Amino acid sequence: MASSVPEIDRNELLRIINLQDYDYRFYIFNELKKSLIFDRFEALLKTTKNDSLTYDEITEEVESVRKS
Repeated sequence: MASSVPEIDRNELLRIINLQDYDYRFYIFNELKKSLIFDRFEALLKTTKNDSLTYDEITEEVESVRKS
């Protein structure tokens, strides 16, 4: 978190948000979703990065699954 952002009590923040009308809460929801999607996508990319598989390795795995 950036040091210029003041610390806010989570419960107080939720209380303030819940006092707002539906449209405003939905707006906040979408903004949070947009701000989190990049981090989640980066985490997903890190979990899927590996050495490239060869065609033979893929074929071997497919055949193994077919036999089971």
